Amino acid sequence: MASPIPQLVRAAIPAYACPAGTKMHILNLGTLSVDEGWLLMGANGGSASNPNPTNKRRDLMLIAALIDHPEMGLLLFECGSAQDVHAQWGDEAVDVFPRTTYEERHHLPVAIRSAGYDIKDVRAVIMGHLHLDHAGGLEHFRNTGVPIYVHEEEFKHACWAAATKSEGGLYLADYLSLDNTLNWQTFNDTQLDLCTGITLYHCPGHTPGLCIMQVNLLHDGTFIWTTDQYHVRENFESNWAHGWLARDYRSWVDSGKLIRRLQRVFGARLVFGHDFEVAEGLIREKGFYE
Repeated sequence: MASPIPQLVRAAIPAYACPAGTKMHILNLGTLSVDEGWLLMGANGGSASNPNPTNKRRDLMLIAALIDHPEMGLLLFECGSAQDVHAQWGDEAVDVFPRTTYEERHHLPVAIRSAGYDIKDVRAVIMGHLHLDHAGGLEHFRNTGVPIYVHEEEFKHACWAAATKSEGGLYLADYLSLDNTLNWQTFNDTQLDLCTGITLYHCPGHTPGLCIMQVNLLHDGTFIWTTDQYHVRENFESNWAHGWLARDYRSWVDSGKLIRRLQRVFGARLVFGHDFEVAEGLIREKGFYE
C-alpha cells in the first residue's frame, strides 16, 4: 500500500491534498455591471462638499470552478446566471444588474467544452449560495439526476425568500425547481469534507447558508473559493463590508475570521465571488491548476 505522506498538503497543519491528476479550471461565464454601492459599504455616498458624486460602476465576472477529481469525477462549483436573464430575472433586475458581456463562449456548456469536457460529464454541482447570478445555470441540470449540494440553511432560506418575494428578488423560484427535476442534496455540517482535498465550510453572513470551498491541490497549493462572502478583493483585503447587499454583518465578520485563519494556515490563494481582475489574472496565469 502506497504511503499517504506525499499527498499531504504543505501547511501549518496536516491536511490531505486532492489526488494526483486533479485539475481545477476557472470559468468565465460573463460580465455584470453594477453600482459600487452594492458591493462596498458607503461607496458612492454623498457628503456636504460633494452631495451628488458620480456613481462609480464595477464590472463583475460571473465565475465558476470546474474540477476534474479522480475519485469523484467532474465537479462544478456554482454555475452563473441563466442563459436568458431577461426571461428569468425580469427587466427591472436586468436594468439594475445588466449583463454587459455574454458571448457564446460564456454559455456554461460552451465554457465547459472549452476546458475539454462536456456538461454531461458533470457528476455533481456544489452551490456556495443560491442567488440568481450564481444558481441560474442550474437550468442545465434539470432531469439529469446530477446531485446539487447546498447547505440546508441556504436551501430553506432560498425557498422562503422566493415564496414570499422577500430579499428583493435575489432568489427566484424558477431555478429552485421543487418539482423533483433537480436532485437537491442538502447538508447541515459546519465543515464538510466532500472528497479527498475538497472541504466546504459554512460561512453565513451574506446569506444564511453560504459555504466557501477549500481546494488543496498537490502541485499548485490551496485555493479558497469565497463565493459572495467577498464579492471583490477590497471586501477581504480592506475588511470592507458589503454595501446594499449586506445582510447579517456580525456573522459576516465571524465568517471572515475563519477564512483569514484558513488563508494563513494553508497559505491559500483566494478566488473572490466576482472580482474581475483577480479571476482574469488566474485564468491568464494557467489554463488549469493541479
